Formats: sequence, C-alpha cells, structure tokens
Amino acid sequence: MEYTFTTANFEQEVLKSELPVLVDFYADWCNPCKMMAPVVEALAKELAGRCRVGKCNIDENLPIAQKYRVASIPTFIVFKNGQPAKTVMGAMPAQELRSQVEQAL
Repeated sequence: MEYTFTTANFEQEVLKSELPVLVDFYADWCNPCKMMAPVVEALAKELAGRCRVGKCNIDENLPIAQKYRVASIPTFIVFKNGQPAKTVMGAMPAQELRSQVEQAL
C-alpha cells in the first residue's frame, strides 16, 4: 500500500509511525520522479508489513520539503522513530534503491 503524505498527515503517518517509513519526495513535472514511480510501488509491495512507503509532492507540501532539506528530486528518506535515518537522492536502478532502504531498516 502506498501512502500520500501531506502537511496535514505527515506527523501522524510518518513521524509517529511504529514502522519505518520510506518517503518519496517528488513533483508531477519531474521526469526522473516519473521513472522511479513504478520502482517505489514495487518496493512498497515487497516491504509490506516491514516498512510503510509513500509519496510527498514537494510543490504541494513545501514546508516538509524545506524542513528535510530536499534540494533535488527525487529524494528518498527513510524515517525511523520519527527521525530521518537514511537519505538517497536521484533516480537509480530498483536494486540500488532496495539495497539503500534495506540498510536503513
């Protein structure tokens, strides 16, 4: 299940989550973000029960993007216990993203 994180639900859904959370910071106009979307969806299925996976549109949720210093997209941040545990930037092969996320879990 992929979640959509916004300024309205970020604290509850991400920071207070009992499971680690992978947040995909993206924008609709970003081609590398579009390329990564199916990779993130597949990862969400693989990690079901171990990690929540969702997206955060930086254009619609700028305060969150600014708080976590998202300077380029896509940016992937794994949150554990309400804190960023791992940040990975840019488009990459599915295997690479999976490996980076697994390290953080």
